[in-house]
Amino acid sequence: MVLWVFGYGSLVWNPGFDFDEKIIGFIKDYRRVFDLACIDHRGTPEYPARTCTLEAMEGAVCWGAAFCIKGDREKERAAMQYLERRECEYDIKSSVNFYKEGDDLIPAVSGVLVFTSTPDKESNKYYLGPAPLEEMARQIATAHGPCGNNRDYLFLLEKAMFDIGLCAGHEDDYVIELAKEVRKELRRLKREKKIAGAHIAFKSHPLIMHLPHLQEMTVADSR
Repeated sequence: MVLWVFGYGSLVWNPGFDFDEKIIGFIKDYRRVFDLACIDHRGTPEYPARTCTLEAMEGAVCWGAAFCIKGDREKERAAMQYLERRECEYDIKSSVNFYKEGDDLIPAVSGVLVFTSTPDKESNKYYLGPAPLEEMARQIATAHGPCGNNRDYLFLLEKAMFDIGLCAGHEDDYVIELAKEVRKELRRLKREKKIAGAHIAFKSHPLIMHLPHLQEMTVADSR
């Protein structure tokens, strides 16, 4: 028996299970979106991270990597147990056709397993749904959990898709645009932190502490 698994998010650069073969390619009629919450890896229940899921869209193409486990039931069982734990936010397992660069008519592999989520907040508590780009960027820029920052998840995906693009001659505009917006948000947060730090340092300067009229000025300036 042969098991194929399609990775389109963190599985692309970090599958986490033992496999025999990896192929770069794409699936049809799905697009990658950052509409799923992560509350145990790169986010928390109070401040969930945004991670990838797939949205059905006719004519769309989603690039990623297919991983193969060949003829080893124990290795296949271990991989599935691992994936069931890791992909717990995804409530749908589907079978899709997988295509390679240069041939979008005949599948390179059929029956590839892919984890996705129901796009319904009542059916799937992890589904966040779409949001304006700026709002998603703020959430991704600030969320973090036991396994790291949400922004690192996005930037690692950006790099992985860039590397795939070098081989396949394409770019993922959605990931690129979102990563740019997150970097812009990080710069904004850094400026705010720097200004706030300078203001605190100014108020606590020894000279100011002994000049009440300057203290009053700093209070007025902060309003």
